[in-house]
Amino acid sequence: MAETQQQSGSTPEDEAPQVPDSVTFMVPKKEISMVPDMGKWKRSQAYADYMGFVLTLNEGVKGKKFTSEYKVSETVEKLLDLLGTLDRWIDETPPVDQPSRFGNKAFRTWYAKLDQEAEALVSTVLPADKSAAAPEIAVYLKESVGNATRIDYGTGHEAAFAAFLCCLCKVGALRVDDQLAIVFQVFNKYLAVMRKLQKTYRMEPAGSQGVWGLDDFQFLPFIWGSSQFVALQRRAWLVHTAFRDWDKNVLWFIGLSLNRLGGR
Repeated sequence: MAETQQQSGSTPEDEAPQVPDSVTFMVPKKEISMVPDMGKWKRSQAYADYMGFVLTLNEGVKGKKFTSEYKVSETVEKLLDLLGTLDRWIDETPPVDQPSRFGNKAFRTWYAKLDQEAEALVSTVLPADKSAAAPEIAVYLKESVGNATRIDYGTGHEAAFAAFLCCLCKVGALRVDDQLAIVFQVFNKYLAVMRKLQKTYRMEPAGSQGVWGLDDFQFLPFIWGSSQFVALQRRAWLVHTAFRDWDKNVLWFIGLSLNRLGGR
């Protein structure tokens, strides 16, 4: 991870692809192993790009419901198909009988299929002239579904999925008018697939924050979901009629309902 002078983050607001044709793609490698490494990360252009991406989407969904009008591009539809494939693989890979209640080893079989097919899956959503980016971007997809050794999942894996989407913006696969669809369609589908993984294979939370987090597994639904509340008058969400109108249309409530379904 090269340290650079930090510039404003690249986001879906940028109409032109951020990666020049002459760029050389490379498979990412882990650079953060100890606490001091976080400073290196926070000074990097990658950090600026990632935070810019998250905050731009946060701004884009302000006051918006799932039922708001927005464009669903071909790339978004391909991403939904990709997530649908991951969902189907869960059905094709049932849990195995084992003494341990948690961490069903069938997850490793499911993950092995993703590990083998990830680059091909990513290639389906990339522009033809950016196909060389598939090996690099596929790493973030594989990192976004949990750890196959520990059979756990946490907010770091969720962050990898956001990085995966950010990469797709950087190469021009996702555009400015995809903002709402990224959150309301793609990310919402990702949440559903991840919860299915967690429940099917009894995955442990990775690094539970206890009372410091509303959910052991997810974090972004509560960032983007709270932004959706901006259109409501102060304290209006506490009113039963407002809750009834918004509870199926806001990521914040979706996060809470998934939390309850997971029994946590």
